[in-house]
Amino acid sequence: MNQEESNWRECSSCKKGIAYNTKYYECSVSTCNGFRTGYVFCSVPCWERHVPGAKHRDASAIEKMSPKKENIQVRRIVAGAASTHTTSVVTGAQKNVDNEILVVVSKVKAYIKSQADMNVSDEIMETLSTRIRFFCDEAIKKARSDGRKTVLDRDMR
Repeated sequence: MNQEESNWRECSSCKKGIAYNTKYYECSVSTCNGFRTGYVFCSVPCWERHVPGAKHRDASAIEKMSPKKENIQVRRIVAGAASTHTTSVVTGAQKNVDNEILVVVSKVKAYIKSQADMNVSDEIMETLSTRIRFFCDEAIKKARSDGRKTVLDRDMR
């Protein structure tokens, strides 16, 4: 087993490996722990080295536990008609996206209330999310067929 397989991720500060099923730290600031940045730190001192450069006014280190190796799933994605295979790692947090509600429930309820003075059943949020996923999947297909990696508004038409 090589070094890459034995560690879950590497520390964003010192680049030391963070093993599976071990303690690690995240920055409490949302721009640091988002999907695109995803900073993780092996220790509080490593997190502290990150803070001055990030210019946070008020931040803290949040202690978390890395996933167990058996909870990591590898998924193969076939892009378009070409048989180009891409492998992506899906953690437990990411694979739940398929079941998440994709709308802001309070906004939907407020809109329907303002337009028709009606109440809203919670079950329609799942249906709305399913439809949104369908439209997004279709838009992704259109963008891929055009050779783009960006979904544009015209892909939703």
